[in-house]
Amino acid sequence: MFGRSGRNWAWCLRCACAALILGAGSIPLAALTPSETFAKGPASVADIAEGLQDAVVNISTTQTLKDRGEGSPSRNGPKSSPFDELFDDFFDDEDSDGSPRKVSSLGSGFVIDPSGLIVTNNHVIEGADEIIANFSDGTKLKVIKILGHDPETDLALLQVKPRKPLKAVTFGDSSVLRVGDWVMAIGNPFGLGGSLTVGVVSAVKRDINAGPYDNFIQTDAAINRGNSGGPLFNMDGEVVGVNTAIISPTGGSIGIGFAVPSKTAVRVLSQLKEFGETRRGWLGVHIQNVTDEMASTLGLDTPRGALVASVTPNGPADSSGIKPRDVILDFGGQTIRSMRDLPRAVASGTVGADVPIKVLRDGDILDVTVTLGQLPGSKKVEPASGDSDGGRELLGLTLEPLTADLRAKFAISGTVDGVVVTAVEPGSPGEKKRIKAGDVIVEVTQETVRRPEDVVARLRAVRESGRRRILFLLANADGDLRLVNVPVS
Repeated sequence: MFGRSGRNWAWCLRCACAALILGAGSIPLAALTPSETFAKGPASVADIAEGLQDAVVNISTTQTLKDRGEGSPSRNGPKSSPFDELFDDFFDDEDSDGSPRKVSSLGSGFVIDPSGLIVTNNHVIEGADEIIANFSDGTKLKVIKILGHDPETDLALLQVKPRKPLKAVTFGDSSVLRVGDWVMAIGNPFGLGGSLTVGVVSAVKRDINAGPYDNFIQTDAAINRGNSGGPLFNMDGEVVGVNTAIISPTGGSIGIGFAVPSKTAVRVLSQLKEFGETRRGWLGVHIQNVTDEMASTLGLDTPRGALVASVTPNGPADSSGIKPRDVILDFGGQTIRSMRDLPRAVASGTVGADVPIKVLRDGDILDVTVTLGQLPGSKKVEPASGDSDGGRELLGLTLEPLTADLRAKFAISGTVDGVVVTAVEPGSPGEKKRIKAGDVIVEVTQETVRRPEDVVARLRAVRESGRRRILFLLANADGDLRLVNVPVS
């Protein structure tokens, strides 16, 4: 089972020990030079931990699940059924009688500013009505504001109002971590606040298919339920990661835990503090991996780079002259070894900056400069151009009026009317719901739409109502209909 480090857990007690028996003629360990002995772990981390535990907090949240009304549908499908995702879209868990009830959860966090800024995981606080930070000295502070949260990296920045300055920790440089380096996790596993575990870095730059920007630190330091959002320290007492997920068949630690690197966290948290949202770079291309079969055809000796499958009309890449079948080999000085490298590189770029890119086209290396846009869906919905009837970016979808040209381009039946999707950004909420170019939005929240502006108006109404999902009625080119419930930020 793979999951965030806060669900479906079981107790697990593990012990490992080893002995070395020296036979006759053996060389005593004391006689060996340091270079001849086995590498040793730290004799003790007590001195380091003593200065850090006051900055680590337990996060407790409360959420009220309300009655959906008499005769409202309930979730009856089995948890492992093929309809599980659809049920999750429409229903929350609730008591069998449908009455309101309180749901509580626990996680971890850490203070990064004495004035009261606390970092945790987005999934720890998502949907909470009340959030409390519990400190090691027994102090409890209510979170007065969520300054920002980012589901893509699972990070959130909270604000409390302390009576006196808080003990804070600092971030270290995760990019210098090596496999085998010692690390230490402090958190609230199983509600046991202030628990400390020690382990090593098992791997870096780990992709666990949790999102488009996966770049996790893997560690064997025990991470269990309640550790979510807690810090991963190096042996200098600096935060090098935010503990986020585990792989486990039981829900307890089996020595495979994952943390968001501090290099990623610092950039995201800085944007959340300044803007209240993330502002990721956007290139406007759909990409795929270069396979062994493709490499020689494209003029590559080995499979590498990101192959451009299509280019979003009027997007940054389109404006700079990037074309389908181009292979992006370098982005802003970062080598693109595979398709997964490009979204991370682009997302970390500065919106509005001119970025040099190296592409392979017809066997030749070309230098291209792109003015980076802002990823659609990471900002408020705005027109993509000055034309009031022009395309719009919405939840990663490029929307345009259904003209005769677009009807012909996507072979859309004459019986279908609505707003056509002309492109879908990889990793966006729309792509995750399997919306594709050529789909037509017929209704939004049960209201007919004819222009992109109609869709935008419905999205605005949904956001203002506090709802977290928007319901689309989609038609494919042949007119077959399906309902899709897409999460909104």
